[in-house]
Amino acid sequence: MIDFDPGTAAPTRGTDQRNGGDLVVETLEALGAKTVFGIPGQHALGLFDAMGRGNLHFVSSRVENNSAFAADGYSRATGEVGVLFLSTGPGALTSLAGLQEAYASGVPMVVVASQIPLEGLGARRKGMLHQLDDQKASAANVTKSQRLIQHASGIPSAIQDAWTEAISSPQGPVWIEIPQNVLLDPIMVPPVEDALAEAADNPPRVELIREAVKWLTTAERPAIIAGGGTRRGRAEKSLLSIAETLRAPVICTPGGNGAFPWNHELSLQSWIEDRYMTDVLEDADVLIVVGSSLGEVTSNYFTFEPRGRIIQIDAEPRVLESNRPGLGIRADAGQALAALDSALTAAFDASQDVSGRTVPNWHGTSPEDLVKESLAKVKARLESQDLGKELKFMADIREAVPAGMQTFWDMTISAYWGWSCWDSREGQFHSAQGAGGLGYGFPAAIGGAVGLETTGQPSRVLAVSGDGSSMYSISELATAKQHNIPVTWLIVDDGGYGILREYMVGAFGKATATELARPDFVKLAEAFGVPARRVSPDEVGDALKESFAADGPNVVVVETLLKMFGPTHLGD
Repeated sequence: MIDFDPGTAAPTRGTDQRNGGDLVVETLEALGAKTVFGIPGQHALGLFDAMGRGNLHFVSSRVENNSAFAADGYSRATGEVGVLFLSTGPGALTSLAGLQEAYASGVPMVVVASQIPLEGLGARRKGMLHQLDDQKASAANVTKSQRLIQHASGIPSAIQDAWTEAISSPQGPVWIEIPQNVLLDPIMVPPVEDALAEAADNPPRVELIREAVKWLTTAERPAIIAGGGTRRGRAEKSLLSIAETLRAPVICTPGGNGAFPWNHELSLQSWIEDRYMTDVLEDADVLIVVGSSLGEVTSNYFTFEPRGRIIQIDAEPRVLESNRPGLGIRADAGQALAALDSALTAAFDASQDVSGRTVPNWHGTSPEDLVKESLAKVKARLESQDLGKELKFMADIREAVPAGMQTFWDMTISAYWGWSCWDSREGQFHSAQGAGGLGYGFPAAIGGAVGLETTGQPSRVLAVSGDGSSMYSISELATAKQHNIPVTWLIVDDGGYGILREYMVGAFGKATATELARPDFVKLAEAFGVPARRVSPDEVGDALKESFAADGPNVVVVETLLKMFGPTHLGD
């Protein structure tokens, strides 16, 4: 067996005999895992030793929070489960901010954290390295559930159950802890040959769909808000069919960006924070809200005052009616919209008297004309605010990015613009709006690129950060270089926390503690062996195109001060 010193929990002698770590690796492989993110740690060495006997590809980050972001990005880019290996204590705790984003955004992940030896668990303070009173309790706010495995024979079933829970709506990260000696001690359990995890069924209740159809078949001004749950539930096809059946305008939240065709005649795009769009949604007599809590951004900072009835569909029951009363339908968005689409089609087909059907009428305006007029109002508002540089900057990036490329956005002014104006086309738009923490963009893009390459898809991706948020993940340049990951990282350097600067100046007349000393990002990237260039805002499009054509990671730095469009929740 493997000996370890109880005082340091350090292995002292190795063996080739199978142990608990092998069960972890074998089960993950049987479930379809291909890649693992994380950082080796003393109590987790059994996991990493076992990976050497398996087929999992390991991507070692430099900070555990970034490992979590990378696993998140892997899952979002591929639709597969992200897998994260963590060490104990500081390593586990450092991952929590990244896991909060995954939890808030419903990203399926399986997190395997090591633990101190069994004899040190509980409230006793034995003085073991990394010891916490209850490590998994620290993860309770940012994961769907937490499990402590105390016997190696329980590892395969626990991981299989965790995987099932992670992919079942509402999806999210699931936490497993395995003590060091359980990972290291030899086992009698035979190699894992198969493992099965199927998402639990989460259909809508029949009577709720029937009631929703009653409301919608008599609605004159139906409208739809498509949130992130629409994408997670792969409900895009049903959403399009329902919108066209009802002739209902559709607006996407930042998380729902891409759920509805950007240039469709019923698309209000993603200008969810614009007061003109809020006016339209308030005027709807029936509003379908799919996969959204109607939270801070979607409600235009809680100024949204709907006058009609709301049908709210969400897999998470705590979301339903959390901000507005309505007909709450707890269900997976894909299943719910498929059922609603089928029921609406049947209801309209059953109505032989076409002249008796309710015709959409927005006070004498057709839905299609309403969409055109509303988008024109948004455009006019922006043009009145001296935002030519910002509009051109975002347009140049959009023109440079191939239609199918996936993009990952940090919490920065460019991303705030992206929430509203980014047409994801055939690609996908990913941002950290779930929890809103800094540092997401680059490590998530690393994970996304790895995932796309693993699944045989074009793997070049774009990450967008500000100078402040980039410093949270600057060490991951080493990860990108080590694994030659095809990520182009655009850093928009405005000398500080730009959005906070705007908020403070707007609220108090001046900004405090928002200005930052920062490195020469070009030289810093080059020190990691990553090609980098500094360009003017007018050159960003060409620079990105050239960078996309290169091999491996690269960095484009633009020094410019971008402004946000005016706070439209205050009205005109």
